Formats: sequence, C-alpha cells, structure tokens
Amino acid sequence: MDDVAYSIDNLLLFISAVLVLFMQSGFALVETGLNSAKNAVNIMFKNLMDLAIGTLLFFAVGYGIMYPGLDDKAHIIPNWFGFAQVGIAEADPTPGAAVLHPQVDFLFQAAFCATAATIVSGAVAGRIKFSSYIIYTIVISGLVYPVSGMWHWGKGWIADLGFIDFAGSVVVHACGGAAALMGAIALGPRIGRFVDGKSRPIPGHNIPFAALGVFILWIGWFGFNPGSQLAFTGAANVKAVMLVAVNTTLAGSAGAVVAMIVSWLMFKKPDLTMALNGALAGLVGITANCHCVTNNEALLIGAIAGVIVFFSVLLLDKLCIDDPVGAVPVHFCCGIWGGIATGIFGDGGNLTTQLIGTGAIVAWSLVVSGITFYFLKAIGLLRVDAEEEVAGLDIKEHGMYAYPAAFVAASDHD
Repeated sequence: MDDVAYSIDNLLLFISAVLVLFMQSGFALVETGLNSAKNAVNIMFKNLMDLAIGTLLFFAVGYGIMYPGLDDKAHIIPNWFGFAQVGIAEADPTPGAAVLHPQVDFLFQAAFCATAATIVSGAVAGRIKFSSYIIYTIVISGLVYPVSGMWHWGKGWIADLGFIDFAGSVVVHACGGAAALMGAIALGPRIGRFVDGKSRPIPGHNIPFAALGVFILWIGWFGFNPGSQLAFTGAANVKAVMLVAVNTTLAGSAGAVVAMIVSWLMFKKPDLTMALNGALAGLVGITANCHCVTNNEALLIGAIAGVIVFFSVLLLDKLCIDDPVGAVPVHFCCGIWGGIATGIFGDGGNLTTQLIGTGAIVAWSLVVSGITFYFLKAIGLLRVDAEEEVAGLDIKEHGMYAYPAAFVAASDHD
C-alpha cells in the first residue's frame, strides 16, 4: 500500500506541476492579446524566457535558498536567506503516503517560480528593453522569489510567526505584483497613454486571445491550488483537495460576475476585460486561504476581489501608472487581499500575523525589484527609445513581426 500511495501522490503532483507550467501559455495569451500587435513577438519571447531562465536559476540557486533544510535549526540567522545548494537532492526516499520524490517536488516548485516571474511581463509591455527584462528575470527567479518563499514555505521567520499562505496569494502573486508595480513606475507610461494627465486607453489587438488566456489560467489554477495540498491519498487529503478545488472555482466565478456588474454600473456597458481580470482577481484572492474557508466565504472573498480589481484599475489611471494588462490590480492588490482575508475568514491565521507576513514579502519585492529597475534606468538600459517604441519592439528588438507588417500597421492604435 505504501508503494501505491507513493505512486499516486507523486503522479498527481506531477500532473499539478504540468498544469501550473501550462499557465505560462495563459499568461502569454492574456498579455499578447491586451497589447499592440507590434509587440506580440516580444511578449511571447519574454514569457518563454521567464520559464526557461527561471527554471535554470531555480535549479542552480533558488531551490536551495527556498528550502535550505534547516528543520532542526529553525531560528538561526541563515533562516532569513537559506543556503544555496546547487541542483536537487539525490536521496531516494522510502516510499510512503505523502512522501514526495525530490525531482517532482522541484518541478512543482519551479513552476511556481516561473509564475511569479512572468506576472511582470504584461505590466512593462511595449517599452522595456528585452535585455533589461532578462536581467529582471534573473533577479526575481534567483533571489526575490526564493527568499520570500523561504520565509514562509522554507520554515522561515514568518512561518515561525504562524503566517498562512496555502498556495501563494502573497508569496507568488503579491511578490510578482510588487515587482510589476515597480517596473511600471520606473519605466513610465507608453507614448500616448496619458495626455495632459488624462487617460487615453490603448486597446489590445486581440481580445479573444486574452479571454482564451484567462480560461487557460483558470484551468491551470487547479494545479496551483489543489496541487499545493501535496498529498492526494487518504480520505482526509481527498476531502481537502476537493474543498480547495471548489473554493477556487467559486471565488473565480464570483470575481468575474462582480467585476462585470460593477463595470456595467460604472460604464453603462459590461466590460469583458474587467470581467476577465475579475476572474483572475478572485482566483488570486482565494489562493492563500482556499483550504481553510467555507464555500460561502470563498464566494465573498472572490466577490470582494472583483471590486478591488475594478477600483485598482481606476486608481492606477488616476496616478498615471501604465499597466497594459492589469497585473498590478490583479496580482499585487488582490494578492495582498488574499493574505489579509486569510486572517479574517474561516480557520485562517491571526490577522496581525497575516499583516506582518504580507507586508514583509511585499516590501522585500518592492525594494529589490525597485533597486533593479531604477539601476537599469540610471545606466540607460531600461527603456527603448521613442522611435523603437513607436515602430514596435518586435521589428526593432527581434527583427520580425508576429503578423504581416500590413496587419500590424492597420491594428496599431498608438
């Protein structure tokens, strides 16, 4: 029976890891669809490198930083940053229920790292140099995300406090969202996005791409959240996985419906892009607490996230911060909400502890990513020049178009 349970647990975690990796395609479609056709190749390329470079760096240093193996030394100073061990432990564990093989555990965690990194791509789209984006990816994959993950999932100091984040509303989404915010601020808005302090929307070139991307992300979330149970055999684990899956679905649905209603009331017409981001907002908000709240509480958490994302989009416009896809409202704002909601609803953590842990991870990401982006800006490597931006990053940075040049010219709304 130990062999059977071991096989099932590891096989299902592998499937969960594949679902999380599949989310990269969802991010790529959302970001591409909500941006100009002239930048489609650039956005797809950035998402590919988030996965590829992120995986290599997480293998080289990130995994060792995040899980330093200090179970018997939980309060020593290295507990803040961990020890970097290259690669994956070679130990072959004794088969048993809830025992994970190091190889599949790494694969699942590496997929999470890639998710945190790719959140930034859409927020900085259309004006960041490809080389600068690669540098950012290295920093978040090799340092920012592993350290914040270590503080909680690696038995770090906020775990000692009792902080709870089941699948990463804060550790993954708010962390990546904070980096997205700093990147958008450091870069400044796209040319023509704000005129005399007034918002001038630049429509995405393919809304069906964006919608398909959200559907893919929603499917991938069933690897993200239920997979974070990390064990699937036995009645208690099956019950927990099913609760997580249903709560995830309810929160995403509530977020989409509420964002649609609010946009309908405010704009007099239902806005698809708001509803899409509302679904993502609900999914982000429930990710920290999906294991410890009731179905009704999940609905409320998702509904509040749908309101938060709508008004966060309006706030960014008022502040003249250009985020073409809504990465900051979805991941930063609703990631923070997920951390806080865990201290309010169900059997979650202490609210004060949740505020401390959420604040620490957000501050860490803001500071390190801010230093990275502003350093690149100071040395003139952050943003493409105006001519390149107007022509499009695809042809200027990569020497190719995603579509025929005539289509790009016809669909250019800049």
